[in-house]
Amino acid sequence: MVESAAMARAEPGGVAKTILVVEDDESITLGLEMNLGAEGYRVITAADGEQGLTLARSSDVDLIILDVMLPRLNGFELLRTLRNERRHMPIIMLSARSGEMDKVMGLELGAEDYIAKPFSLAEMLARVKAVLRRDAIARGNTAALHAGVLEINTATREVRKGGAPVELTATEFDVLLCLVEAAGRVLSREQIQAKVWGPAHHGTPRTIDNFILQLRAKLEESPTAPAHIVTVRGVGYRFVA
Repeated sequence: MVESAAMARAEPGGVAKTILVVEDDESITLGLEMNLGAEGYRVITAADGEQGLTLARSSDVDLIILDVMLPRLNGFELLRTLRNERRHMPIIMLSARSGEMDKVMGLELGAEDYIAKPFSLAEMLARVKAVLRRDAIARGNTAALHAGVLEINTATREVRKGGAPVELTATEFDVLLCLVEAAGRVLSREQIQAKVWGPAHHGTPRTIDNFILQLRAKLEESPTAPAHIVTVRGVGYRFVA
């Protein structure tokens, strides 16, 4: 594990955000470490998946930048393990594999974003800021939202249906929250994508449709005749309480 030598500028409250970079390419790690450190973040690094998992479990991490192709434990396995343990720090996947299926797998496992290599440092910094901003907003709103039999706690990122807990991935929760906070308004796929992943994300409408299907399967009494997450044909989706 390496900690950035750059002096981290304090966030409000005097504490710098900590970013864990799990990447086996030393040049990429060094570039991220230097540039994130210059932006005021505290950076810790790991060169393989097992070391990354240990640090994610033992350190107070605010965000993880996670490579997919790692020795000892790959990024998808690490991500799945953290989400199964209900560890909800936001994660940005980083991979040389830019195929849509890899992106969909990372997002469905609970990653907040997916960036293909090679990437620009400016884009990475913008993505990091966007993900941390969304996470701070969600954690700052501690009030539970009620919609029918659903109870959505934005602080603990927990959902209950009729009092029983519902297991959602981090991204499924973000898509649901996006719809609920729209208070019955219709959101296009593009609007959902921009709110959940940021305006720089290059996804497809099919990605949003997949998440909607997953949410309906977990939350609706009849997924094929949804009462809450409804389709507005030719426009997008609306949440009905």
